[in-house]
Amino acid sequence: MSKTLRIGTRDSKLALWQAKTVQHMLEQLGHKTLIVPVKSTGDIVLNKPLYELGITGIFTKALDTAMLNGDIDIAVHSLKDVPTVLPKGIIQAAVLKRGNVKDTLVYKNNEEFLASRHAIVATSSLRRKAQWLNRYPTHSITDIRGNVNLRLQKLQNHTWNAAIFAAAGLGRLNLRPEKAINLDWMVPAPGQGAVMIAALENDKNTQAICAQINDSDTEICTSIERKFLNLLEGGCTAPIGAIAYIKRDKENSEDKSKGEVLFHGVLLSPDGHKKIEVKRNEKLGHHHDIANYCSNFVIERGGKRLMDAMTTKNQLTHVFSTKKLSNNQKNLFDSKIKVESDDFIKISFNRIKPQVLKSEIKNVVITSQNAVEALTTNYAAEELQFKNIYCVGRRTKRLIEKKIGPVAHHEKNAKKLAEYLVDYIEGTELTYFCSNLRLDELPNMLNKNHIKVNQIDAYTTKLDSKTVDTAVQGIMFYSPSTVQSFIKTNPTKAIAFCIGETTAKEAKKHFKDVRIAKIPTVESVIDLVNLHYKKN
Repeated sequence: MSKTLRIGTRDSKLALWQAKTVQHMLEQLGHKTLIVPVKSTGDIVLNKPLYELGITGIFTKALDTAMLNGDIDIAVHSLKDVPTVLPKGIIQAAVLKRGNVKDTLVYKNNEEFLASRHAIVATSSLRRKAQWLNRYPTHSITDIRGNVNLRLQKLQNHTWNAAIFAAAGLGRLNLRPEKAINLDWMVPAPGQGAVMIAALENDKNTQAICAQINDSDTEICTSIERKFLNLLEGGCTAPIGAIAYIKRDKENSEDKSKGEVLFHGVLLSPDGHKKIEVKRNEKLGHHHDIANYCSNFVIERGGKRLMDAMTTKNQLTHVFSTKKLSNNQKNLFDSKIKVESDDFIKISFNRIKPQVLKSEIKNVVITSQNAVEALTTNYAAEELQFKNIYCVGRRTKRLIEKKIGPVAHHEKNAKKLAEYLVDYIEGTELTYFCSNLRLDELPNMLNKNHIKVNQIDAYTTKLDSKTVDTAVQGIMFYSPSTVQSFIKTNPTKAIAFCIGETTAKEAKKHFKDVRIAKIPTVESVIDLVNLHYKKN
């Protein structure tokens, strides 16, 4: 053929390896070729997990466009990245003989973390995430994007225990570390380990050339897997695994018409709690109904409900509260908002020594309900002889008046309270019952104005961060400590909804979009979330 065949490919090292493999095979047959790199959306947008992007064919669209525009003659893809329904005018022209189909776990130190209750594993694949959580439900999954080299580097630079890769990709680039194991129990993605060549439907000459390097066994197996995926109406946003392979006896190993097709498929809920599995064996030649049978099997056993639930969930706005919410508080959210919550700080009350209260304290400052609880845990109300109590927040005021005594004055934040005390405090000294973690704005302002502040650590605040799903769009914060705890293990791309100005000040150091509730209450933060997502 005198025409030079233009081979379109993504420009990652792995994609170029695949394209060069195709190039070598075609040139071995006497065809002239030229590799044309094209950058895809999936290579450009690296700050979101694949399933969150919501684009079908995120790694193939740019190549499809280039081929339809006549810029390339064929496109080389990882088959697992290709949508089950190809664009009009484009067909699958060939698949190469399949490589390693397994998923591989690359770990940092040793494998002991697998037996631990808490561990962090990185993957951007919803399928891998769901299967991992099904097997290790107490572990946390964090997102990881980028090419193979970049992901290996990210694993070394973070505190994660491990990350999951495709064995084929590591092997093809000769990057498989010593600390790596194949996950034989994990069902791979449909088409995993296979390289596919796409061509224009009306370009019969190019199709004929590609057919020369097509592997029939790989074509049979991956077609079953992809049909199973298609019949379940799944794509990159559904946790579906499927693998088919052909088993031949030694006696018939050379006879391509004889053998048995073995299939294993799985559908899971994104959190891994629910799993529907199917297996089917058929003689080669009688294998054409495997995908239909297995997809129906899954659907009849709750697969449709599971897929419908995922579709509904994907339409919800996802927010996370860094304070555990009550059921009544959760019920205050709009029905289109999915909320999760957990405590990102742990509070323990300290022992307050008796000499602190040996005589009446004239002026006391309390800026949180935790300080009130710490005081009343240590002493009875009659032992707390405070002449003037100053506090922050109406709820703290109500709790003080219920458990200790009347409040002389309260403000909505520490700065405003400090400004008030500078002008109106009786005397020049006060006692501040606070946490070990605190902002120094109030004592600093008072000290500058020659008011002595005796700080008593009434309780201890310990940061207790958890890894949050990267699909979360909004984070609710209730103190500077909850912000500090959150950023220890999570990115800061979401909207920060803050209970007050002090919390917002800390959030603004890390988040681009910070919103502040009108009233410093949990319910007011919930109202802020509802109002924002109702507008949007």
